[in-house]
Amino acid sequence: MSNFIGIIPARYDSTRFPGKPLVDIKGKSMIQRVYEQAMKAGLKAVYVATDNQKIYNHVLLFGGNCLMTSNLHPSGTDRCMECAEQLKLDDSDIIINIQGDEPFIQPEQIVRLCNCFEEAETNIATLIKQINNPQDLVNNTIPKVVVNKHQNAIYFSRSVIPFGAKKTNEELLAAGVYFKHIGIYAYRVRVLKEISALAPTLLEQTESLEQLRWIENGYKIKTAITTEETIAIDTPYDLEKAIFLLTQVGE
Repeated sequence: MSNFIGIIPARYDSTRFPGKPLVDIKGKSMIQRVYEQAMKAGLKAVYVATDNQKIYNHVLLFGGNCLMTSNLHPSGTDRCMECAEQLKLDDSDIIINIQGDEPFIQPEQIVRLCNCFEEAETNIATLIKQINNPQDLVNNTIPKVVVNKHQNAIYFSRSVIPFGAKKTNEELLAAGVYFKHIGIYAYRVRVLKEISALAPTLLEQTESLEQLRWIENGYKIKTAITTEETIAIDTPYDLEKAIFLLTQVGE
Protein backbone atom coordinates (compact mmCIF):
# COMPACT_ATOMS: atom_id res chain seq x y z
CA MET A 1 0.00 0.00 0.00
CA SER A 2 1.33 3.43 -0.95
CA ASN A 3 2.00 6.08 1.66
CA PHE A 4 1.22 9.74 0.97
CA ILE A 5 4.00 12.04 2.18
CA GLY A 6 3.65 15.83 2.11
CA ILE A 7 6.76 17.85 1.26
CA ILE A 8 6.74 21.66 1.57
CA PRO A 9 9.79 23.16 -0.20
CA ALA A 10 10.80 26.43 1.49
CA ARG A 11 13.61 28.65 0.22
CA TYR A 12 14.79 31.70 2.11
CA ASP A 13 16.38 33.55 -0.81
CA SER A 14 13.33 34.49 -2.87
CA THR A 15 14.15 37.15 -5.49
CA ARG A 16 10.91 39.08 -5.02
CA PHE A 17 10.43 38.48 -1.30
CA PRO A 18 13.50 37.29 0.64
CA GLY A 19 12.72 35.40 3.84
CA LYS A 20 9.03 35.03 3.03
CA PRO A 21 8.54 31.60 4.68
CA LEU A 22 9.19 33.29 8.01
CA VAL A 23 6.98 36.38 7.58
CA ASP A 24 4.34 36.82 10.24
CA ILE A 25 0.70 36.42 9.24
CA LYS A 26 -1.52 37.31 12.20
CA GLY A 27 0.70 35.64 14.80
CA LYS A 28 1.98 32.67 12.80
CA SER A 29 4.68 32.39 10.18
CA MET A 30 3.63 31.61 6.63
CA ILE A 31 5.43 28.25 6.67
CA GLN A 32 3.67 27.26 9.90
CA ARG A 33 0.28 28.05 8.37
CA VAL A 34 1.07 25.93 5.29
CA TYR A 35 2.31 23.08 7.49
CA GLU A 36 -0.77 23.13 9.73
CA GLN A 37 -3.12 23.11 6.74
CA ALA A 38 -1.24 20.18 5.19
CA MET A 39 -1.41 18.24 8.45
CA LYS A 40 -5.21 18.37 8.32
CA ALA A 41 -5.27 16.35 5.08
CA GLY A 42 -4.55 13.01 6.77
CA LEU A 43 -1.22 12.33 5.08
CA LYS A 44 1.17 9.73 6.46
CA ALA A 45 3.65 12.51 7.30
CA VAL A 46 4.44 16.12 6.39
CA TYR A 47 7.92 17.66 6.14
CA VAL A 48 9.23 21.12 5.36
CA ALA A 49 12.25 20.88 3.03
CA THR A 50 14.63 23.83 3.26
CA ASP A 51 18.19 24.91 2.58
CA ASN A 52 18.19 27.52 5.34
CA GLN A 53 19.10 27.06 8.99
CA LYS A 54 16.70 29.79 10.19
CA ILE A 55 13.74 28.05 8.55
CA TYR A 56 14.90 24.65 9.82
CA ASN A 57 15.16 25.90 13.41
CA HIS A 58 11.81 27.68 13.19
CA VAL A 59 9.95 24.59 11.99
CA LEU A 60 11.40 22.50 14.80
CA LEU A 61 10.42 25.25 17.26
CA PHE A 62 6.72 25.04 16.37
CA GLY A 63 6.87 21.23 16.47
CA GLY A 64 7.04 20.45 12.76
CA ASN A 65 9.14 17.96 10.81
CA CYS A 66 11.92 19.47 8.72
CA LEU A 67 14.63 18.19 6.37
CA MET A 68 17.76 20.15 5.47
CA THR A 69 18.40 19.94 1.73
CA SER A 70 20.91 21.25 -0.79
CA ASN A 71 20.87 24.90 -1.86
CA LEU A 72 21.58 23.90 -5.46
CA HIS A 73 18.12 22.59 -6.42
CA PRO A 74 16.61 24.51 -9.37
CA SER A 75 13.04 23.53 -8.46
CA GLY A 76 10.79 22.19 -5.74
CA THR A 77 10.59 18.91 -7.65
CA ASP A 78 14.32 18.39 -7.28
CA ARG A 79 14.12 19.23 -3.58
CA CYS A 80 11.34 16.64 -3.20
CA MET A 81 13.60 14.08 -4.86
CA GLU A 82 16.31 14.65 -2.28
CA CYS A 83 13.70 14.26 0.47
CA ALA A 84 12.59 10.92 -0.99
CA GLU A 85 16.19 9.76 -0.81
CA GLN A 86 16.70 11.02 2.75
CA LEU A 87 13.49 9.35 3.92
CA LYS A 88 14.26 6.15 1.98
CA LEU A 89 10.74 6.09 0.56
CA ASP A 90 9.46 3.10 -1.40
CA ASP A 91 9.10 3.50 -5.17
CA SER A 92 5.33 3.10 -4.83
CA ASP A 93 4.99 5.87 -2.22
CA ILE A 94 3.51 9.19 -3.33
CA ILE A 95 4.94 12.62 -2.58
CA ILE A 96 2.64 15.63 -2.43
CA ASN A 97 4.63 18.76 -3.33
CA ILE A 98 2.86 21.57 -1.46
CA GLN A 99 3.77 25.17 -2.23
CA GLY A 100 5.38 26.87 0.77
CA ASP A 101 3.90 30.26 -0.09
CA GLU A 102 0.20 29.32 -0.05
CA PRO A 103 -0.87 29.58 3.61
CA PHE A 104 -4.54 29.14 2.71
CA ILE A 105 -4.20 25.79 0.95
CA GLN A 106 -7.27 23.76 1.84
CA PRO A 107 -6.91 20.19 3.15
CA GLU A 108 -9.70 19.19 0.75
CA GLN A 109 -7.50 20.21 -2.17
CA ILE A 110 -4.72 17.90 -1.00
CA VAL A 111 -7.21 15.06 -0.50
CA ARG A 112 -8.61 15.62 -4.01
CA LEU A 113 -5.09 15.33 -5.40
CA CYS A 114 -4.47 12.11 -3.46
CA ASN A 115 -7.70 10.67 -4.85
CA CYS A 116 -6.22 10.83 -8.37
CA PHE A 117 -4.09 7.83 -7.40
CA GLU A 118 -7.12 5.63 -6.95
CA GLU A 119 -6.48 5.00 -10.65
CA ALA A 120 -3.50 2.67 -10.76
CA GLU A 121 -2.12 4.24 -13.94
CA THR A 122 -1.78 7.71 -12.36
CA ASN A 123 1.88 8.60 -11.79
CA ILE A 124 1.77 12.41 -11.70
CA ALA A 125 -1.19 14.57 -10.70
CA THR A 126 -1.97 18.24 -10.20
CA LEU A 127 -4.91 20.57 -9.59
CA ILE A 128 -6.69 22.93 -11.96
CA LYS A 129 -9.44 25.51 -11.45
CA GLN A 130 -11.92 27.04 -13.86
CA ILE A 131 -11.08 30.63 -14.75
CA ASN A 132 -13.93 33.08 -14.19
CA ASN A 133 -11.98 36.31 -13.91
CA PRO A 134 -10.98 37.93 -17.24
CA GLN A 135 -7.90 39.42 -15.56
CA ASP A 136 -6.64 35.94 -14.60
CA LEU A 137 -7.08 34.82 -18.19
CA VAL A 138 -4.69 37.42 -19.62
CA ASN A 139 -2.26 37.42 -16.68
CA ASN A 140 0.90 35.67 -17.92
CA THR A 141 2.03 34.87 -14.38
CA ILE A 142 -0.94 32.47 -14.14
CA PRO A 143 -0.34 29.29 -16.18
CA LYS A 144 -3.31 28.03 -18.17
CA VAL A 145 -3.97 24.38 -19.01
CA VAL A 146 -6.01 22.34 -21.46
CA VAL A 147 -6.94 18.73 -20.74
CA ASN A 148 -8.26 15.79 -22.73
CA LYS A 149 -11.37 13.69 -22.09
CA HIS A 150 -9.43 11.56 -19.59
CA GLN A 151 -8.56 14.66 -17.52
CA ASN A 152 -4.91 14.40 -18.51
CA ALA A 153 -3.13 17.67 -19.27
CA ILE A 154 -2.40 18.28 -22.94
CA TYR A 155 -0.49 21.54 -22.57
CA PHE A 156 0.32 24.33 -20.12
CA SER A 157 0.95 27.90 -21.21
CA ARG A 158 1.25 31.42 -19.90
CA SER A 159 -0.75 32.50 -22.95
CA VAL A 160 -4.51 32.21 -23.35
CA ILE A 161 -5.28 28.64 -24.39
CA PRO A 162 -7.33 27.46 -26.17
CA PHE A 163 -7.47 30.29 -28.69
CA GLY A 164 -11.00 31.46 -29.47
CA ALA A 165 -11.15 31.25 -33.25
CA LYS A 166 -14.90 31.83 -33.51
CA LYS A 167 -15.89 33.16 -30.07
CA THR A 168 -14.64 35.94 -27.83
CA ASN A 169 -12.74 35.34 -24.62
CA GLU A 170 -15.79 36.54 -22.70
CA GLU A 171 -18.08 34.01 -24.40
CA LEU A 172 -15.61 31.20 -23.73
CA LEU A 173 -15.21 32.26 -20.10
CA ALA A 174 -18.97 32.01 -19.67
CA ALA A 175 -18.91 28.56 -21.28
CA GLY A 176 -16.31 27.33 -18.76
CA VAL A 177 -13.62 26.60 -21.33
CA TYR A 178 -10.61 28.08 -19.54
CA PHE A 179 -8.70 26.55 -16.61
CA LYS A 180 -5.70 27.71 -14.66
CA HIS A 181 -3.08 25.54 -13.06
CA ILE A 182 -2.87 25.35 -9.27
CA GLY A 183 0.79 24.64 -8.52
CA ILE A 184 0.54 21.61 -6.26
CA TYR A 185 1.87 18.30 -7.59
CA ALA A 186 1.84 14.67 -6.58
CA TYR A 187 4.19 12.02 -7.94
CA ARG A 188 4.93 8.37 -7.34
CA VAL A 189 8.50 8.15 -6.09
CA ARG A 190 9.48 5.85 -8.96
CA VAL A 191 8.40 8.44 -11.51
CA LEU A 192 9.80 11.34 -9.47
CA LYS A 193 13.22 9.69 -9.82
CA GLU A 194 12.73 9.50 -13.59
CA ILE A 195 11.56 13.07 -14.17
CA SER A 196 14.24 14.50 -11.89
CA ALA A 197 16.86 12.99 -14.21
CA LEU A 198 15.40 14.54 -17.38
CA ALA A 199 17.28 17.30 -19.18
CA PRO A 200 15.53 20.68 -19.71
CA THR A 201 13.46 20.85 -22.90
CA LEU A 202 12.70 23.55 -25.44
CA LEU A 203 9.03 24.05 -24.56
CA GLU A 204 9.84 24.12 -20.85
CA GLN A 205 12.47 26.79 -21.39
CA THR A 206 10.21 28.75 -23.75
CA GLU A 207 7.28 28.96 -21.32
CA SER A 208 9.37 28.68 -18.12
CA LEU A 209 7.09 25.86 -16.90
CA GLU A 210 8.85 22.72 -15.67
CA GLN A 211 5.81 20.46 -16.15
CA LEU A 212 6.20 20.82 -19.92
CA ARG A 213 9.44 18.84 -19.62
CA TRP A 214 7.44 15.88 -18.39
CA ILE A 215 4.82 16.14 -21.14
CA GLU A 216 7.52 16.51 -23.80
CA ASN A 217 9.03 13.26 -22.54
CA GLY A 218 5.72 11.39 -22.77
CA TYR A 219 4.56 11.46 -19.13
CA LYS A 220 0.85 11.85 -18.42
CA ILE A 221 -0.25 14.43 -15.85
CA LYS A 222 -3.62 13.63 -14.31
CA THR A 223 -5.65 16.68 -13.29
CA ALA A 224 -8.35 17.16 -10.68
CA ILE A 225 -10.64 20.18 -10.60
CA THR A 226 -10.81 22.28 -7.47
CA THR A 227 -13.31 25.06 -6.84
CA GLU A 228 -11.23 26.53 -3.99
CA GLU A 229 -9.21 29.65 -4.75
CA THR A 230 -5.58 29.69 -3.65
CA ILE A 231 -3.61 32.75 -2.65
CA ALA A 232 0.13 32.63 -3.27
CA ILE A 233 2.27 35.17 -1.45
CA ASP A 234 4.98 36.26 -3.86
CA THR A 235 5.43 39.89 -2.79
CA PRO A 236 4.97 42.10 0.30
CA TYR A 237 1.79 43.40 -1.35
CA ASP A 238 0.40 39.83 -1.46
CA LEU A 239 1.16 39.59 2.26
CA GLU A 240 -0.89 42.70 2.95
CA LYS A 241 -3.83 41.19 1.06
CA ALA A 242 -3.53 37.94 3.03
CA ILE A 243 -3.56 39.76 6.37
CA PHE A 244 -6.58 41.78 5.24
CA LEU A 245 -8.38 38.58 4.25
CA LEU A 246 -7.80 37.03 7.66
CA THR A 247 -9.05 40.21 9.32
CA GLN A 248 -12.23 40.03 7.23
CA VAL A 249 -12.99 36.50 8.44
CA GLY A 250 -12.29 37.43 12.03
CA GLU A 251 -8.98 35.64 12.63
